[in-house]
Parts: sequence; structure tokens; C-alpha cells
Amino acid sequence: MHRELVETRAWLSEKQFLGALSFTMLLPGPEAMQLATWAGWKLGGTRAGLMAGLLFVLPGALVIAALALAYLAWGDVPGVAAAFLGIKAAVVIVVLQALFRLSRKALKRRADWAIAGLAFVGIFALNLPFPLIIVAAALAGAWVGPPSPPTPAPPTQPDWAATARSLLIWTNLWALPLLLCWLAGATFLTEIALFFAKLAVVTFGGAYAVLGYMAQAVVETHHWLTPDEMIDALGLAETTPGPLILVTEFTATLAGAKAGGIGLGLAAGALSLWMTFVPCFLWIFACAPHLERLLAAPRLAGALAAITAAVTGVILNLSLWFALHVLFSRVDEGGALPRPDLTSLDPVALALILLAALLLLVARLDLLRGLAVMAAASWLLSGAVTGI
Repeated sequence: MHRELVETRAWLSEKQFLGALSFTMLLPGPEAMQLATWAGWKLGGTRAGLMAGLLFVLPGALVIAALALAYLAWGDVPGVAAAFLGIKAAVVIVVLQALFRLSRKALKRRADWAIAGLAFVGIFALNLPFPLIIVAAALAGAWVGPPSPPTPAPPTQPDWAATARSLLIWTNLWALPLLLCWLAGATFLTEIALFFAKLAVVTFGGAYAVLGYMAQAVVETHHWLTPDEMIDALGLAETTPGPLILVTEFTATLAGAKAGGIGLGLAAGALSLWMTFVPCFLWIFACAPHLERLLAAPRLAGALAAITAAVTGVILNLSLWFALHVLFSRVDEGGALPRPDLTSLDPVALALILLAALLLLVARLDLLRGLAVMAAASWLLSGAVTGI
């Protein structure tokens, strides 16, 4: 996006792009989609912003819908299931990569390391709700302050009437499907709408941050998917165009299909898209005119830095959760800490995770080729073990 918007097309200046990127990091939801929406808004107003945001998401959403239907049809076929073990192993390493990248940017002070450690303990050992961890981190960051003073905002007079109109319009649009599902007595779809609406307001720090919360909630609280299905969902979402948060659509489609067939699955997938992405337009169209003022607020900048630090602890929890469920066929989630049955260790999965580490971390193979190689290796290795 930086290359296209700043270097190739010169639609935005470097300062505008970096300011908008910082602005989207202040907001819940997928940063890349919000940045695309903001760029459209900056260049051509609300209609251009709406067009940019929709065209950023819809192609990937169509691919995810097709992949979800294919997974429902063929995911249990032995050969396909064997290939998915390789994708699961790659996902463990991909999440670790995300953790390394974020930690280098986010953990600059002792306070940042402390917040990250407390966030990890809170979600991994104490099972604290993800939104509570985000709120606590924001309060701590507002008190500690940002790593460096923010740039002062120029004196401008905000248009609060326009902001109020945007808030009213987009909040009503966001809530409309939830209200209709509730009035129609569609219990499952109402639960889906409520769950993804909550995700939409706590997804600070990008997709990997919310995945830790979503994976455990979908698997352990709602019992919509199994751990293997949740990991497969992330693996397939990694292969598609569009923001990684489209994994929400895949998850909802699988959950709906398991609850009531393909029709309910497609409805749940579409509903998850609405509840996840409509708030992006709400945040951008209501807050974009106030971008410079928001970025200049020291307490807000401090809250953002702390939230980003906390997200590293949450992603560490996600990587451990994925690794345990890939490596061991039996994991007891009943106690304070997940306890794997050591006798259920899968040596094929262990070998595949090591291979994924070599391909993605050492050889630095790009993600799509890495996933393809891992799927093929898993299929061949599983066949060899079965033959033995």
C-alpha cells in the first residue's frame, strides 16, 4: 500500500501515509482495510472511501466463502486432512513470525515488557477476558505515557455536526442485522452477530491479537469449532487476498454449516463480515477529520503503546495454544493451564513444525510457497508413516 499510494501513484505524501497508519493503529479493527478506506476518503470523500474499503475486502471475502464450502465438502478426505497437518504446522511458525515482528516494534521500554508479560499471564494462566486486558493496558499506558512526545496538532475547528451524523448513520447500519435476527428469533445468528460485534471493538493490534481471543472463545466457550478446524481456518485465510481478519468469515461459515447446513453457514459468514467490517467505516468517517488532533494527545498515544505491548503477550498465548493443539492430540483445557497428554505427542507434527521453521524462518520462503511445500510434505510424510 505504501509503494502504490506514496511512491507509484503519489496520491499521498509520506507524512500523510504514516500519520494515517498511526491513526488506524489507534482504532479497533483491521488496520489495512481502515487505511484503504481512509485513503479513499482523503482523495474523494465518503463515497470514494466506501468504494476503497469495499473493494479491499470483497475479493478476499468471495475467495474465503469458496474455500469454506470446499473445506466443508472435502476437509475430511484422508489425503486432504493429511495435507492440512502441514498447513497447521506452518501456522504455528507464521504466528511466531508475527510475534517477533510486533515485539521488535512494541517492546522498547521496561514498562512495555512488563505489560506484555502481565497480558500473557492474564490470558494464558488466569483466563481473563481479552477486552479486560485491553482496557487495563490502555489505562496503564495513559498513566505511563508514550515512549516519545507526539507531534503537536495544528489549531483547527472540528466539525462536530458531521461527526455526529456519521456516528448515527453507521451505528444504525451496524446494528440493523443484529436487531433483525433478534426480532426474527434466529438465536444462532443473533449469537454470531453479538460475538463478532464484540470482536469488532476489541481488535486492537491487528488480526493476530484478536485470533487468540477468538480461537479460545469459538472452541472452548461456544463450541462452534474444534481446535483443528480453527487452525485450518487461519491456515486457509493466510492464503487469500485481503485482510487476515477474513478468518472471521471462514469461522462463522463453518460454525453455521455445522449448526444448520450450508444455507445457515453462508448466512452466518455474511453476517460476520457485516459485523466485522461495517464498524471500520464508522471509525474512519467519524474520526478521520480529527486525525491530527487524536495523534497529538499524549495520553492516547501512551494508551496505544501499551495496548500494542499487551498484544504481544496475547499473540504469545495464541502461538502456544496453536502449538499444543498441533503437537498433541489430547489437551486438557479444564484447569487453570492447558495440560497436554505427553503420550499423545504426534511425531509427524513435530517434524513438520521443524520443517516449517526451516522454510519460513531460515530459508525465508514466501508464505504461499511455504504453505504449498508444507502441504505436500505433510501429505508425503503421512503417507510414508501410514505405509510403514
